[in-house]
Amino acid sequence: MEFDKKIIALAVIVILVGISLYGLYQYQTQKTQVVILHAGSLAVPLYSVKTAFENQHPNVEVLLEGHGSVDCARLIVEGNRTTDILAVADYNVIIKYIMPANLTDWYIVFARNEMVIAFTNQSRYHNEINSTNWYQILARPDVSYGHSDPNRDPAGYRTLLLWKLADKYYNASIYDTLIQSAENHVIRPKSVELIALLESHDLDYAFEYKSVAVQHNLSYIELSPEINLGDWTKAELYSTVNVTLTDGTVIYGTPILYGFTILKNAPHYELAVSFAELLLSDQGDTIFENAGQPPISPALASNLNKIPTALQQYATSFNS
Repeated sequence: MEFDKKIIALAVIVILVGISLYGLYQYQTQKTQVVILHAGSLAVPLYSVKTAFENQHPNVEVLLEGHGSVDCARLIVEGNRTTDILAVADYNVIIKYIMPANLTDWYIVFARNEMVIAFTNQSRYHNEINSTNWYQILARPDVSYGHSDPNRDPAGYRTLLLWKLADKYYNASIYDTLIQSAENHVIRPKSVELIALLESHDLDYAFEYKSVAVQHNLSYIELSPEINLGDWTKAELYSTVNVTLTDGTVIYGTPILYGFTILKNAPHYELAVSFAELLLSDQGDTIFENAGQPPISPALASNLNKIPTALQQYATSFNS
């Protein structure tokens, strides 16, 4: 009899635990999921914003999905992803892909960056390379270097634009030399994928955003403002070079400016607006500053009168 009572008590405990676990499962699965497609170089600061937002909204789960910015846009336009927010490393991606598809009619420019050359203490000639001889070091036959795919990621086409600007700045044939080196020239879908190759010493140098180098504690070479695409005052100079993507899109040099939009068909539009408010707030600015991606405050908005009213306080009109 005593043994039967113990069995019954154990069974009751198991049932109660099962009910509790099921209740927890139900609670978690009932959370509203806000989806954000974003540039790979935004992963670190957006994760911090996501954490802060979920703390404020315990019944919401923010799902971050990173790709090259152009890939993000194509996924949306081709109907392969439904998202609430699109955040890209080049606001022009929204103009060229999302607006023509009538999926949004506004965007906000919220952060900036610049291109650098990242490396480690195992990179060949790391004690020799500097901001004036970098292109000579990269041209050496035993040196490998990489960048992201220009057809999929803005960091990729910005690297090529940088090389063309360097042709003018140094009066040298840098673009042709580097683009034609098939053996030492490594290309990956997005720029952050090159980090693992640097850290495993399978790659000597990578053209990256400064923020990515800072976030991953990499050494890096800062380049002249005339070529690094990070100086607003050099916009006219940057525009003198361009590259053509495989789909025929012509990309002109512009300062590196990050942008986001909320899609017209966003499943959770109001929550997306709330997330954007946090991103643009003083707390969001601090997160991006600490991540090496200086915020633009107030943010720059296209069609200022069309963006959600709650976001207008953070923005000023922007005519690109």
